[in-house]
Amino acid sequence: MAKRGFPPSKADPLAARFARAIPQAMKKTTGTDRSITSKWRPATQAVRGGTWRSEHGETSEALFLTSGYTYDNAQTVADRFAGEAEGMTYSRLQNPTVAMLEERIALMEGAEACRAQASGMAAMTTALLCQLSAGDHVVGARAAFGSCRWLLDHLLPRFGIETTVVDSADDEAWEAAIRPNTKVFFFETPANPTLDVVDLAHVCAVAKAHGITTVVDNAFATSALQRPMDFGADVVAYSATKLMDGQGRVLAGAVCASQEWIDEVLLPFQRNTGPNIAPFNAWVVLKGLETLSLRAMKQSENAVALGKAIEGRVPKMLHPGLASHPRHELATRQMTATGPIFAFDVGDRETAFRVLDALELVDISNNIGDARSLMCHPASTTHAGMTQEARDEMGVTEGLLRINVGLEDAEDVKEDLDRALGAAGL
Repeated sequence: MAKRGFPPSKADPLAARFARAIPQAMKKTTGTDRSITSKWRPATQAVRGGTWRSEHGETSEALFLTSGYTYDNAQTVADRFAGEAEGMTYSRLQNPTVAMLEERIALMEGAEACRAQASGMAAMTTALLCQLSAGDHVVGARAAFGSCRWLLDHLLPRFGIETTVVDSADDEAWEAAIRPNTKVFFFETPANPTLDVVDLAHVCAVAKAHGITTVVDNAFATSALQRPMDFGADVVAYSATKLMDGQGRVLAGAVCASQEWIDEVLLPFQRNTGPNIAPFNAWVVLKGLETLSLRAMKQSENAVALGKAIEGRVPKMLHPGLASHPRHELATRQMTATGPIFAFDVGDRETAFRVLDALELVDISNNIGDARSLMCHPASTTHAGMTQEARDEMGVTEGLLRINVGLEDAEDVKEDLDRALGAAGL
């Protein structure tokens, strides 16, 4: 993986230090000892990984609401800013609560390092801009969250970065799109909202063969259901707002990669541009991670049950957990479960709105990953800012509805959808 972007840590001495600036007074737990935590299974890491304790011995992670830090003497602060001593300097650079979240996500992901971000889109933007320069080229999947496509279609070209979008299910299209200046493959799997599934092993192998960095948006799955690095991905980015929090409370994001890439490519960019997560938001996500695996598996189970119940009622179903999905076998091979989100097409906008308006239990909302069942009409919400041509290219039709299946009793959700579909004439 080529090193690109901002100067390496020797030109920015804090970069290699501040991500690991754990106060000595807080090293009273096995949660930060990689020789121990690396042996733990994911469910254990989700509860205990990255945990520090202060001299008070608190059970739950402490919430450090501070923007700055004080020092015993002038030399201490000088040494920290020179990168010659560990310790906190400023909460735009490091915060104990945020650092605990970063360590935990990295452990769960199987990554060497992680940096938390203010939101999912802060994570995607940072993961791309930190390594790209004018004259570079990016190949991205055409099916993506609306704001991610906006990065490819509008933001990157404004900075002289060329982009090409491909059908992510066409394995040959990725290699065919490579140019001499291609630096990044960028995609999400399953994709939002059409649930396209990318062959991670194939696409990552193509990228490695050409010295290209893969950036994978794993928000629909999280490490509880899929770990892209196990298939060769270089960088994994998240909207932790979704399944990681799981209860619709805060905005958060994360970027995972090797320690070298985080230190030398991402950290200088983040340090100087500041897309950092707030400590309170980090604490909330820490609490969400403790139940992530349980929620993700149960919601996946509920989503499959609901998908089977309504598949015969709708003109088109897009659910990787069902045999009707063109990449069902691939999805079940690279995922532990297929997640709480799927989509279906009811024909046109008028019918889609009738379904939404007839819901009694399921909320109309554009969020996903929540413990509550939520449904939205992507063409008029999450992808409304795109051109009609781009939506048509992605398959975001006027009749498409996307549902996040929650933790309610699956039979209640089935009854609600049955009633709503009936009210819409389906």
